[in-house]
Amino acid sequence: MKKPEILTFGCRLNTYESEVMRNHAAGLDNVVIINTCAVTAEAERQARQAVRRAHRDRPDARIVVTGCAAQIDPERWAALPGVTRVLGNREKLAAESWSETALSQGNAVSDIMAARESAPHLVTEFAGRTRAFVEVQQGCDHRCTFCIIPFGRGPSRSVPVGVVVEQVRALVASGYREVVMTGVDITSWGGDLPGKPSLGQLCRRLLALVPELERLRLSSVDPVEIDEDLWQLLAHEARFMPYLHLSLQAGSDMILKRMKRRHLTADVAAVIDRARGLRPEIGIGADVIAGFPTEDEALFNETLDFIERQGLPYLHVFPYSERPGTPAARMPAIPMAQRRERAARLRAAGAQAARAYHAGLLGRPLRVLMETRTSGHSEEFAPVRLADGVAPSEAGRIETVRPVAFDDNGLVAELP
Repeated sequence: MKKPEILTFGCRLNTYESEVMRNHAAGLDNVVIINTCAVTAEAERQARQAVRRAHRDRPDARIVVTGCAAQIDPERWAALPGVTRVLGNREKLAAESWSETALSQGNAVSDIMAARESAPHLVTEFAGRTRAFVEVQQGCDHRCTFCIIPFGRGPSRSVPVGVVVEQVRALVASGYREVVMTGVDITSWGGDLPGKPSLGQLCRRLLALVPELERLRLSSVDPVEIDEDLWQLLAHEARFMPYLHLSLQAGSDMILKRMKRRHLTADVAAVIDRARGLRPEIGIGADVIAGFPTEDEALFNETLDFIERQGLPYLHVFPYSERPGTPAARMPAIPMAQRRERAARLRAAGAQAARAYHAGLLGRPLRVLMETRTSGHSEEFAPVRLADGVAPSEAGRIETVRPVAFDDNGLVAELP
């Protein structure tokens, strides 16, 4: 019997959901599951390529396509050669979708906009990973002009505190020392729950109720929704990791307004200043889109200047990608070659900021979660590898190391 093969594209939430599907589909023979992403045209292209490759390499396998791209346009994916079934984002998480009988019943894609609950799923293992993810939230109520994801994920809905606590306890019991809270828009957590608790309150409760959890980390956050409890945890809780990944998207106020983001550059600068005031060593990352429609050279330079001025070491830069059905797709476009060139300039600025940030960490003791025997990430999410000649550690351990050098791949460290 061939265990199901799962190919995952996109975000950490998809990674979490792939593990849910792995558990549900464990009894199926000769199945390939493609968990797609719809954030960019490139993500969709890679997923289509994976479907074609799976059909070519394993022509007898049943191919199931799911994820955001499949939710948004199921007919397109069902038409690809070799695809047995297309499942929507709700259906993929239902155990009953993964029986032999269900595989022969055709596509199942319901109206995601009608979703009102985020169903709990107990996941205790993430294949090949030493860092675990826990879903705390699904969907998004915002309508940024470039983004199609709300139509793949539906409205924002929160996982109750008790379910999150149960999940994290199970992960810790399985040996995970670090958990990352994930979702589509995690800072909106609690808005649909009684009393409208904040994400910071969830983090406080979780750390209090699971004292054996060593490290809690957040995935991407909306700068204007960082609540006061989160700030207090950052200031005073050693188990709350000193890292923020900001959903920035642009460093130009005009472009942010055209994106219908809810922050301006001054808001983000204030967040960065406050974070560094509380934890000077904090690592800061950001998502940035290059070549958004109407972005001329002057507006691009505003973003580039903002990135350089703020010294953001961990950038995720994407050339803008038209998403059919979004308002931005109807705006005057920037040539793709220009988008890619601007993305390269932003990445270069991020690389320079990373070198400066890593230089500032030299000689300072860092606690690193080892992801392999010789490499891992620090609490600040700095990539660290052991120097040549240093005895290897063990994946899953937390080592205190001393950085002695850095290069374009991160820090090089010795064990004390």
